[in-house]
Amino acid sequence: MALKGKRYKAAAETVGKNAPMLPMEAFELIKKAATAKFDETIDVAIKLGVDPRQGDQMVRGTASLPFGTGKVRKVAVITKGDKVQEALDAGADTVGGEELVKEIQGGWMDFEVLLATPDVMALVGKLGSILRAKMPSKKAGTVAPNIGEVVKEIKTASRVEYRVEKAGIIHAPIGKASFTAEQLTENFLTLVAALLKAKPSSSKGKYLVNIFVSSTMGPSVAIDTTEAAKLAKK
Repeated sequence: MALKGKRYKAAAETVGKNAPMLPMEAFELIKKAATAKFDETIDVAIKLGVDPRQGDQMVRGTASLPFGTGKVRKVAVITKGDKVQEALDAGADTVGGEELVKEIQGGWMDFEVLLATPDVMALVGKLGSILRAKMPSKKAGTVAPNIGEVVKEIKTASRVEYRVEKAGIIHAPIGKASFTAEQLTENFLTLVAALLKAKPSSSKGKYLVNIFVSSTMGPSVAIDTTEAAKLAKK
């Protein structure tokens, strides 16, 4: 713990107490502060001007990052017919129909993302009380007819899912410390653009309230929300 504390303190001194920065400047600073012996994940936390308790202000969806997240996840797919082979060919780790549903009902959860095709949603519906946040849905982009394409996006780590939490904050990984500042910036702006498109019509006032980025073991850096929005719209 002492070594971690020293590393964090050194990283914090590198970052300093800066005013909100341009995205590129922020990621250059975050990379300098990422000194752990492993390839740290770069995460973004975005506070939105929404009230998630209101059904019409729930912000949820996916964004396909141009440089991926750098993390490969285990994918399971519930489907049937020709889509079974399509999902397997795309790289899904586990594919099945009713038998897979029964396995999940029995406690099997060896996956990070669960996908499904629209034609099996009546079957998938049996898992609602078990899966909760992992439940496939069209809004989250985890229920789709083009299942092969979706599996590839996730297995190549290009897709990132976002969902606003109770406090109105969205957390999402946008890359690794080994990425260039340019790659991190482009990934970040792609996510921001997706969030701007997903803005609920009922959301009033400032939408992007504040934005912070950090590495796994490092301190956070604030990004200028106005500049981020301008760049994301280009």
